[in-house]
Amino acid sequence: METSAKAILKEYMDKLPQFLEQERILKQVLTSAFNKAGLHVAAIESRVKSYESLEGKLRIKGEKYNSLADITDILGLRIITYYTDDVDKAASLVERLFTVDWENSVDKRKLLETDSFGYLSLHYICSTTEFPYRLEIQMRTLLQHAWANMDHDTGYKSGVEIPGRYMRSMSRMAGLLELVDEEFSRIRVELSDYRRKVQSLVASGNLSEVPLDGDSFKSFLEIKPFNALNGRIATMNQAEIQEVPLMPYLAVFKGLGCKSLGDIADMIKNYSEAAFQLACYQIGLTDLDIIASSLGPQDLCIAYILKNGGGRAGIKYLFDLLNGPAESNGDIADMLMEQASSLPFMNQ
Repeated sequence: METSAKAILKEYMDKLPQFLEQERILKQVLTSAFNKAGLHVAAIESRVKSYESLEGKLRIKGEKYNSLADITDILGLRIITYYTDDVDKAASLVERLFTVDWENSVDKRKLLETDSFGYLSLHYICSTTEFPYRLEIQMRTLLQHAWANMDHDTGYKSGVEIPGRYMRSMSRMAGLLELVDEEFSRIRVELSDYRRKVQSLVASGNLSEVPLDGDSFKSFLEIKPFNALNGRIATMNQAEIQEVPLMPYLAVFKGLGCKSLGDIADMIKNYSEAAFQLACYQIGLTDLDIIASSLGPQDLCIAYILKNGGGRAGIKYLFDLLNGPAESNGDIADMLMEQASSLPFMNQ
């Protein structure tokens, strides 16, 4: 081994505690920055090159390096994202935190080889004013990371000759994974566009144009569609309204045949009076001073079921959806059938 290589190894050993401390600090800095930016990543990995790894590198390429500062990957970090477009977002954040050595950085995503999927990382060589040595930061997707690890295990990129049929199979798999990576990002973009459209339609009141699903129902709940009914019920006892999650009612409204948010809006318009009558019977003669925000939609659905001939079975179905199937839901249905039998809406 050349004298310069031995000097580099000695410098490495002398500076190793600093590298380990800097690894801890920079990983913490990146984690904090991503959290603050609201960019959710799969993982942030880090490592300091081992003595054995550095020694092997110097035996092969020792003539390239005059000092430890010439080696850019003693300290390495890897940012693993869920989506391909988040790699660029991660890169933008890294560029704000570090000084990037553009001459020695490389965007391997621009490679065109059919077998390069797992190696399409974005590699930045970076420096920071707090540390005298450069470091490498890799950014790749979770699928690219998984593929690279599988490649390593199979020897696909190790230089060992692999039979052609296995090489072809691996290349096909790489292509499929690359397609999946791109599709995940495309679907996320389209879902974001759909959610924005739904929010706009809900805000504008065009509810009949909005199909009923988890996203649209969540947006619907944000405009507090049951507040008027709950407020009217609460005035009977001057009760407070305790907010509870209403997303479980998505399954109920679907079970009652609602296809759009407009169908729920029509139900509120047409059955709120019946729901109020039912609530009056339930709590009007009590001293209850707190009601759950679910009381309005619950009685709305019960009134709808009773007015449309669903009877006991329909009410039990409602509570089976809300609470899980149980015989006690039948007892609740019997009680509600008895309560509702004398109410005006049942005779209209």
